[in-house]
Amino acid sequence: MKKFYKLFYIFVISSVCGYFIELIWTFVTRGIFVNHSAVAIGPFNFAYGICAVALTLLLEKYKDESYLKIFILSFIGGSVLEYIMSYGMEVVVGFTAWDYSHRFLNINGRICLLYSIFWGILGIVWIKGLYPRLDKVFSKAKENIYKPAAICVTLFLIFDIIFTVSAVSRAHNADKGIPPQNGYQRFLDHTFNSKYLKNMFNNNWK
Repeated sequence: MKKFYKLFYIFVISSVCGYFIELIWTFVTRGIFVNHSAVAIGPFNFAYGICAVALTLLLEKYKDESYLKIFILSFIGGSVLEYIMSYGMEVVVGFTAWDYSHRFLNINGRICLLYSIFWGILGIVWIKGLYPRLDKVFSKAKENIYKPAAICVTLFLIFDIIFTVSAVSRAHNADKGIPPQNGYQRFLDHTFNSKYLKNMFNNNWK
């Protein structure tokens, strides 16, 4: 499998796995189910996909190096990435899904020592354990299967993103008291409304 497609599938698989990790974690720690998907349809937490791709690009050539070196690279690289994602989310959508301002040794509430350490450990687990196994699976994939599948998934995600933007826009208008103008908007008001989006955006909906 060519590297581009490999990174694409790492992104998709990690986005789905990350969604269920967050779902289970919030249920265990808070006793509730929170939809941490980045899009309105389907279990896709893109933050995990981006992180998995970034770790792969950062660490792939160091996969045979010492655990300490990988930990340091992941500690630094993951922290920088998390800071950028936090800042980018704040600029684009007006909020972030996490705030570490109450944690020890944090920087602007975007990153903190504890989760930077987690990044270091995650890098080791990923490049030493999970990635080599995925790479073996990818090496056996047939081009006439993984290429069309990638195109189908890409088209679906593009549709999903456009639909999500539409749902968010309509929900804001509904919150302002603007009535629906057609059947599509009534469908959004009934199904993908502010209540749904508030849960999806981890209660940071504004």
